[in-house]
Amino acid sequence: MKKLTLIRHAKSSWNNPINDFKRPIIEEGIQKTIKVATETKKLFNDKSLIWISPAERTRQTAKLFLSIWGENNEMQIQFKENLYTFDLNQLEKIVKSCSNEFKSLILFGHNGAITDFVNKFGNIFIDNVPTSGYVSIIFECDDWNKINKGKTEKIIFPRDI
Repeated sequence: MKKLTLIRHAKSSWNNPINDFKRPIIEEGIQKTIKVATETKKLFNDKSLIWISPAERTRQTAKLFLSIWGENNEMQIQFKENLYTFDLNQLEKIVKSCSNEFKSLILFGHNGAITDFVNKFGNIFIDNVPTSGYVSIIFECDDWNKINKGKTEKIIFPRDI
């Protein structure tokens, strides 16, 4: 069995004339992320592999989650350049490349790829995974490369807390 958790980065501002990759999260995003991270702390498995898009807003979001979940030496945290994607096919390739030694993968990334992924691989349709949104999917297989339709296990959005 494999478990994939997808977390969309926190709300950022489009008002600053700054490169998209460097956009930071805003105070509203920080507060919503703290709510979701606190709500999901009991669901966190510290033996998970954690992949983070290197975009500034995604790095900041992951840092908030990990500080609330309790970072430790057993975590394997990796920044993956190719996670700076908005494309479902690219995200699918990335997830399927995960080593089978890991049963749980937590991925901090971007929309539309995240919403498209949870709708293709989960069993519950989600119109839009909002910023700071958390969705986990369970797959009844032991090979990341062979994941197909899974079961949406948890959906936690800031508005629901």
